[in-house]
Amino acid sequence: MLTNDIKQQLSEHFSKLETDVELHVANSSHPQQGELLDMLEGIASSSPRVTLSKSRDSLAIPRFEVRVAGSSTGVAFVGVPGGHEFTSLILAILNAGGVGRVPDAGTQARMSVLAPVAGGKAEVRTYVSLSCENCPDVVQVLNQVALFGKSISHTMVEGSVVPEELERLKIQGVPAVFIGDKLVHSGRGSLSEILSKLETALGTTGEAATFSANLGHYDVAVLGGGPAGVSAAIYSARKGLKVAVVAEKIGGQVNDTKGIENFISVLYTEGPQLSAGLASHLRSYPVDVIEHRRLKTVENDSATRTKNIRLESGESLTTKQVIVATGAKWRTLGVPGEEDYLGRGVAYCPHCDGPFFKGRPVAVVGGGNSGVEAAIDLAGICSEITLLEFADTLKADQVLVDKLKSLPNVRILTSARTVKVVGDGGKVTGLDVEDRVSGKTSHLPFDGVFVQIGLVPNSECVKGLVTLNRYGEIEVDSRGRTNVHGIYGAGDVTTTPHKQIIIAMGEGAKVALSAFEDTMRGE
Repeated sequence: MLTNDIKQQLSEHFSKLETDVELHVANSSHPQQGELLDMLEGIASSSPRVTLSKSRDSLAIPRFEVRVAGSSTGVAFVGVPGGHEFTSLILAILNAGGVGRVPDAGTQARMSVLAPVAGGKAEVRTYVSLSCENCPDVVQVLNQVALFGKSISHTMVEGSVVPEELERLKIQGVPAVFIGDKLVHSGRGSLSEILSKLETALGTTGEAATFSANLGHYDVAVLGGGPAGVSAAIYSARKGLKVAVVAEKIGGQVNDTKGIENFISVLYTEGPQLSAGLASHLRSYPVDVIEHRRLKTVENDSATRTKNIRLESGESLTTKQVIVATGAKWRTLGVPGEEDYLGRGVAYCPHCDGPFFKGRPVAVVGGGNSGVEAAIDLAGICSEITLLEFADTLKADQVLVDKLKSLPNVRILTSARTVKVVGDGGKVTGLDVEDRVSGKTSHLPFDGVFVQIGLVPNSECVKGLVTLNRYGEIEVDSRGRTNVHGIYGAGDVTTTPHKQIIIAMGEGAKVALSAFEDTMRGE
């Protein structure tokens, strides 16, 4: 049951609803039906604008949908959306009722023209675990796609109530997004990434866009919404410049960070909280935030020194100066079988997908801090952990290595190169691993593989334009300048050493000030 404090908070949120919202629940004899009804009754009691209705239909599992004016919005939930998914339900009610943060007009237009090839309505399902911290982001994105799309419905499915379905679809990682029996997305994902995948899977109507593809001209365009990008944008705006931030999601990789204990003056915080603070601070300045966009290219007109930034959405903007703060993404192994078994044994988030491998043997690839921490966490869940490190020694902090070696169900293999992810066509069965000392390749049986081998810089948009080092990082001088006039770099995408949040913030501020000084000198 919902506490009085939660009901009071919901009452405050729901007081802003512009239209009535109905939670329409099916009958079920499932053991969790009572828990679901208690939750929905508590939500409905929080506002006269939210009502609960019961269907005559009887289902084997708990299910309800969100309706407005007696018609389905296309948003539905299977199971009890508690834990992290409770927020997904509340946001769906708010959005259906006409309030809450929603995508901008350009993104809504892209959602509205999604169209199944065969016509009718595409039924999208996202399988989740209530302990998964990445799942709500994907669920909330797809709920909005259903609300603003004309031909899309979306159902969140809590995996524990459909074990046979998980087995049939061979799901071993969440969130897992399906259209029919086809997996279209697995793991963490931004709105722009998921929308692009839906456009590929479903196609579009080809209708003319209802928004302008020209986003305007700016003094400074900041590419990336992480700590470096937000810091650069704020410092630029404080100089009275016209500033735009182009990002997939404000916060960037920080959104996926669990605990943060080294952000000076803040004893402890977590990624989502810090990201929310970044977004709030950024929006307190007159900065145009162009979110949920993926960069395509940055072009430089050397004659006019104007930069043209093209987005995958087809939109573009021009600017005098560009600060590239696009950060980094998780590095993949790049071996045969890795992509084939993503979500079916190959995983990148031990917190989200670890419970799927309870009591089973798994491998962790990577001997840095992230890999060793993942192995330590998984050792409490899985029957046996094998940590594979390419180098001849582990690179993690000694305190973590000591903890790892103290665990009885962990073995460590160094000088080990992962050659291939092996499966039976449906799920992972093991890895082919080469001993780099002897040169011998052997097969090691595992039920799951967690890849934790660091980050790769997101520098594709300026590849061929500015100088990159052999790791793909943007080469910058002490002031953040690249080799191209008017293009700067800040944060994890650059050659600046030590990829830390606090360093990225400082670099963003420094580069913004450098760019402003260059402008004042007429450079």
